[in-house]
Amino acid sequence: MYPVDLKYTPEHEWVRTPGDTEGSVRVGITHYAQDQLGDIVYVSLPAVGDAVTAGSACGELESTKSVSDVYAPVDGEVVAVNESLDTTPELVNSDPYGGGWLYELTPTDSGAVDGLLDAAAYQETIGE
Repeated sequence: MYPVDLKYTPEHEWVRTPGDTEGSVRVGITHYAQDQLGDIVYVSLPAVGDAVTAGSACGELESTKSVSDVYAPVDGEVVAVNESLDTTPELVNSDPYGGGWLYELTPTDSGAVDGLLDAAAYQETIGE
């Protein structure tokens, strides 16, 4: 349920290296997070070119239950956003590790991703 090739944050984001853009990483939310949120109805993402800071809110996911912040996993610059979520936000629920990705960023420190949680450590944080 939690792919071992990804890195994770305690705030329930995942990071895939590499992203589609050279030097970037792809960011999304975990299966656990989308399950807790319920049906996603609206996604607000940072804009391409935005600088994001690790641990800071950079977007929002609105569900039928609540609104939840999306946090940056590492410092960097946003280089791509998943525009398909504008019309089909439910992809975050149905395919959180594939078509439901959120954005890509180029990390300021290329080693920062290595300091994130692996799948086993993330599962411990959520009690699974």
